[in-house]
Amino acid sequence: MTKKVRAFRWQSCKRKLANLIFLLICLYAHNGSAQNNFIWNLPSWVPTPIVPADNLMSVAKVDLGRRLFYEKNLSINKTMSCGTCHQQEKAFTDGKRVAIGATREKHSKNTPTLTNVAYSAILTWSDPNARRLEDHPLTPLFGVDPVEMGMNGQGLRIVEFLESDPVYNMSFRTSFSESKVKVSIKNVAKSLAAFQRTLVSFSSPYDRYRYSEDESAISTSAKNGEKLFFSERLNCFQCHQALFFTDSYSFSGLPFEEIAFHNTGLYNLSGNGGYPVTNTGLHKHTGRSDDMGRFRTPSLRNIALTAPYMHDGSIDTLDEVLEFYSRGGRKIEKGALAGDGARNPFKSSFVRGFLLSPTEKREVVSFLKSLTDTSFVQEPGYSLPR
Repeated sequence: MTKKVRAFRWQSCKRKLANLIFLLICLYAHNGSAQNNFIWNLPSWVPTPIVPADNLMSVAKVDLGRRLFYEKNLSINKTMSCGTCHQQEKAFTDGKRVAIGATREKHSKNTPTLTNVAYSAILTWSDPNARRLEDHPLTPLFGVDPVEMGMNGQGLRIVEFLESDPVYNMSFRTSFSESKVKVSIKNVAKSLAAFQRTLVSFSSPYDRYRYSEDESAISTSAKNGEKLFFSERLNCFQCHQALFFTDSYSFSGLPFEEIAFHNTGLYNLSGNGGYPVTNTGLHKHTGRSDDMGRFRTPSLRNIALTAPYMHDGSIDTLDEVLEFYSRGGRKIEKGALAGDGARNPFKSSFVRGFLLSPTEKREVVSFLKSLTDTSFVQEPGYSLPR
């Protein structure tokens, strides 16, 4: 027997074994002992995510959502899954300037990270209505502007595929035993939401230093960078607030959601505060002139893994991001996007510029890199099922 044949058979055996284990989980859950038994295992200093009453967590449902997350049959030409644009090793981003859909259509925005998406009060860069994880998967699945998975009008095809697959069929019946219709688009979305709620990241070196009092967890340079980051001189903390390093978040027990959008001075077309027509931010949804260029603050957790940066992926490195904020906005000298973002009339008052020495710049970047959680990007429970 050739090595190639043996390798193929071993891969086939692994797939069959994985399916068998998955079915056993489903059968165990079907007997009632695994329903709604999900344990978060969060650090003591991390609040519990909000879980809606109509989509309670269970081990079986999370495992189903994980499989669906990596299922390429959910795209029009079977070429991509959610995991294509949200790659674990890149903290669930894709490393591209802007996302590219199943039909190769380029999007106007950078793929946002799914790090701690369970705590996100806003799920997109600028849509104030995108607030519920159970609704959100419908956009990449069926959206046409832009096309992502390209399944507009193909809901029945998805359901038929899932019903015909014995592993999926059993899992839906287990995870949604109380639903009249077990396999449905609604339950696909609920399963994906359940899995994504588990993508929590609070085990970075900085977390060990700040919350577990491990002085050796980060370097002296990173410690100095932390002081600079949280200083009024740089003002980074105004929008990137610890613990989530964003100012748009929600969690169980919080009396109200924190939601904010900001214009950082990335553009200033014609000197009138304009942004590219495909990326006007909150303005697209409200029509208000002072909402031009306002976008959600992304979390900085795992930021070293999620380049390129900004809502349109137009800044390549953390050093360049720091230069951008140091100047108080970006100046584009010529071309269709020419303008001085530092003079944008709608720019946030928090973005005012600052001076840093070369050493201080390195220290801030060291601090940002200390927010990388390697256990998060290596966690087997988040990866492609084998």
